[in-house]
Order: sequence, then C-alpha cells, then structure tokens
Amino acid sequence: MDSFAELDSSFFIVMLSAVAAAASFVAFALPFLARSEKKERYKEVIESKRRALFEQAREQVNKPQSSKENVMSAAQSMASLYKLQTLAGNLSIRARAQMLQAGIRSSKAPLFYLASRIVLPLFLMGWAALVISLSSKSISQNVTIMILTTLGLFGFFIPRILIKNIADKRQHEIALSFPDSLDMLLICVQGGIGIEAAINRISKTIAENSEILAEELGILSAELGLLNDRKAAYLGFAARAGSGPARSFATAMLQAEQYGTSISKALRVLAEESREERMAKAEQKAASLPPKLTVPMILFFLPPLFIIILGPAFIGHPS
Repeated sequence: MDSFAELDSSFFIVMLSAVAAAASFVAFALPFLARSEKKERYKEVIESKRRALFEQAREQVNKPQSSKENVMSAAQSMASLYKLQTLAGNLSIRARAQMLQAGIRSSKAPLFYLASRIVLPLFLMGWAALVISLSSKSISQNVTIMILTTLGLFGFFIPRILIKNIADKRQHEIALSFPDSLDMLLICVQGGIGIEAAINRISKTIAENSEILAEELGILSAELGLLNDRKAAYLGFAARAGSGPARSFATAMLQAEQYGTSISKALRVLAEESREERMAKAEQKAASLPPKLTVPMILFFLPPLFIIILGPAFIGHPS
C-alpha cells in the first residue's frame, strides 16, 4: 500500500513536470508563431488592397464599354455612400475614421458599430428589467431606474471605448516605429530609389518589428502606384495612421511634390523631429515616474523595511 502511494505520488510529479515542460515550450514558441501569422496577415491585407485598387482602375478604364444593366458602378457606389453618410450625419463619418484608425477596413464596420451602440444598451436594459422582474426581492423604482440608466450608458459607450483603445494602441506603436522607418526611407531615397519603391521596401523590412506600420506603408505604396491622385493616397495614410509623425510625413510629402522641394531634405528633418519627439516623451515619462512611485513605496516598501529594521530590537528586548 505504501509502495502504491509512493508510485502514485512519483507518477503525479512526473506528469506535472511534463505538463509544465509542455507549457513552457508552448509559451516559448507561441510568440514566433504569432509573429509569422501577423506577417502573413499583413501581406494578405496589402495584396487584397492591391487587387481592389487594380479592379477599381480596370473598371474605370472599361467604363465606356460597360452596359447599363451591369452591377452598380463605382461612381454610383460612391453616390450611395455619400447619401448614406448624409442621412447618418457626421456620426458615421467619425465612426468610419475611428474604424480605419483601429485597423478595421470593412465598409460595413461603421454600420455595425452604430448598430451596436443602439442595440447593446437596449439588450442590457431589457436583460436587467427581466432579472429585476423575476427577482424575489422588492427593488424600489429609483434603484431600478438607476440600474437601467447605468446599463444603458455602459452599453452605449463601451463600443466607443473599445475602438478608441485599439486605435490608441495602434497609434502608439506607429509613433514608436516611425522614426526608424523615416531613417530607412531617407537612406533609400538618397540611394536613388523612388518614393513608391522605397516605401514598399521599408514596409517589408519593418514587418518584423511593427506589422501595423508595415501594413499601413504597404497600403500607401499600393495606392501611390495604382491611384491617379497621390494627394488622396497620402491623406488616406494620415487618416488611417492617426499619429502625429504620420500626419507630418503626409504633409511634408504633399508639400515636396507640390513645390518641387527635395524629398530627402524633408525626410531628414522629419526623422530628426520625430526622434526628438520620441525622446521628449520618454523623458516626460521618466520625470513622472517618481511621483507615481511615492504612494506604492509608502504603502508596500516602508512597512516591511521598518519591520525588518526594528523587529529584532523588539524581539530581543527583555520583558
């Protein structure tokens, strides 16, 4: 019986060690798998954007030969989209901008977003009203109104908060990686490579460190190569990225092409400014660290320190 108990405990220890080793291996290999999946996703997004732009350009070329009975043309689609935005007001335009900054590129995403801000409060309020009605305890009318109002506001604002958090994370990552991308763009442009080819090459290079910036640069390269309006391509990149360095880059490129100034000089100035801005933000965070550490030090560090220092004196003091 004792041998069986010892065997059982040893078997349990061996199985627990095997599970821990497997979990450690998965935790070590998962980031590499996720990186490859993100890289493949960024390639798929860029290729789908290239195909969409190519199909749009081909439709514009073949537009005179198309019959009137075909599917709704691109111009009619834009007209219907404009009518829809006019009916929905500025709220749908802001929702579309938020979707793009959050990396959600589906044309139906703003409609789902606006519908969720209407349906979710109604669902939560209906669920709360059902629970309150089935409850055996008597709840006053004021408490019921407060609960329903709180859940309604929560359901109305939670989609916006989630989208804004995703957009802020993307903008933060783009702002961190953009100065290095500008340096590499400057090197490529000074080496004689065109701006479209340079952006395309940098998007492939930066994919290992920031797949979000690589995705946006790849889409910008596709739009510069396939769209007739280069201004729309740069403005679209600034709207999707949303960060300060990206907007400055789009503005500088537009001014360089409009006035014929040197692109390399503009990139050099932008790289220096973005690097200084990143350093200033790092210094600001470092300067705000001591006030933030004051309360945790008072609550968690000083009491154990006093116990360690004064504890032996009280223990060794004769009674």
